[in-house]
Amino acid sequence: MTLLIVWHSRTGGARTMAEAAAHGACGEDGATVRLLPAEEAGGDDLLAADGYLFAAPENLAALSGAMKDFFDRSYYAVLDRIQGRPYASLICAGSDGSNAARQIARIATGWRLKPIADPLIVCTHAQTPEAILARKRISSDALDRCREIGATMAAGLSLGIF
Repeated sequence: MTLLIVWHSRTGGARTMAEAAAHGACGEDGATVRLLPAEEAGGDDLLAADGYLFAAPENLAALSGAMKDFFDRSYYAVLDRIQGRPYASLICAGSDGSNAARQIARIATGWRLKPIADPLIVCTHAQTPEAILARKRISSDALDRCREIGATMAAGLSLGIF
């Protein structure tokens, strides 16, 4: 069973979250983990996987452009071909994150994916231009939650629960 983790990050927050989820998933027997930047991922990668984790920042109250581009490039190539597969999302946000999470959920609904967890939204509280553009540090508690989601996805895939 293969877990595909697609991520986009400019300041490191969402990437760190995706890597933590991959680390948690790699501890599960029977699961293969593929960690791909959104710019490199596409429809063939989605078709080759059994479940998905999507990790992205929320920029200007929306899903980051590169992550949206991944969904735009992949959407019709996999439509009606991946329904029922499990997914979860990880969002790195300055203050909210709910709009990015909603956008992923709407896309996943169109693909008929099955959510296995509520979106994990980590708020960095970056509100100044300097803080917004700075490298992001994700708390150890938040990274533990990312590892847990990755482990849960991989275990569920390996055991045939999802």
